[in-house]
Amino acid sequence: MTYDVVVIGGGPAGLSAALALGRARKEVLLCDAGPRRNAAAERIHNFVTRDGTPPDDFRNAARAQLATYPNVTVRDVGVEAITGARGAFEVTLSEGTVQARRILLCTGMVDEMIPLEGFSGLWGTSIFQCPYCHGWEVKDRRWGLLALEALAGHLVPFALQASGWSRELVVFTGALKTLPDETIAKLKDAGLQVETREVRRLVSEAGGLQSVGLADGDRIPCEVLFAHPPQRQVSLVEGLQLELDADGYVQLDAQTRQTSVPGIYAAGDLTSRAQAAVFAAAAGTQIGSMINVDLAMDRLG
Repeated sequence: MTYDVVVIGGGPAGLSAALALGRARKEVLLCDAGPRRNAAAERIHNFVTRDGTPPDDFRNAARAQLATYPNVTVRDVGVEAITGARGAFEVTLSEGTVQARRILLCTGMVDEMIPLEGFSGLWGTSIFQCPYCHGWEVKDRRWGLLALEALAGHLVPFALQASGWSRELVVFTGALKTLPDETIAKLKDAGLQVETREVRRLVSEAGGLQSVGLADGDRIPCEVLFAHPPQRQVSLVEGLQLELDADGYVQLDAQTRQTSVPGIYAAGDLTSRAQAAVFAAAAGTQIGSMINVDLAMDRLG
């Protein structure tokens, strides 16, 4: 079968795009291989009308709404390869092959756990990336900010905004190879505690973070840690050889919002470090509507 659009990824971006395209009367196939990227997260936050919703409940509700559109098909299958060109793509699924006029990638990113003792076990429960998503629930507790390379360029503004949720904030900078003295001075001038010694391990008790262990054996009390570990594209996106920016995110044309491959679009976390469910959903709707216009223009030949 030939679909107007094959949407790859069943998170907020893919679900929103499928809804917009379905309501535009396009034939849509949404492929969701699972599991969800934010599997450790218990609630979606900062999403109006859905604040506090468990991610699985969000997905189930979205799928139930999509089911009312007979032109939208949702399949729990993976996508193994994409070949062909704009207007005539061939999509190899884990169960068969389909054709598509356009492709929308909503695959998210892969978070790479850093080799720090205790990190992976606390990810999503005591370690978070976004204070807008999780800050309220852990406000006024003892916070730590682990400064990794992905955060180095905007360490000061991130630390200052984080201090709005908790004044007990320690900025751990030992993982950075170089950090200007001016940056450390700005953090200290703002009244923040800066710890330049290397972090060696995270100490937990009863499933929660208790302290940050330093290289010299000292421990800094800490209950919540914010960190931006390295991210990479999923293997499918890597294989498409799309143009990426310096940080590894898929670049989109400023006008058409297509990737560097005509007919292939992208929405959500794989395009930006500004990652949140509401951002992804908004991008999915926006890109979905632009794909609809692009398909309509095919009538001009």
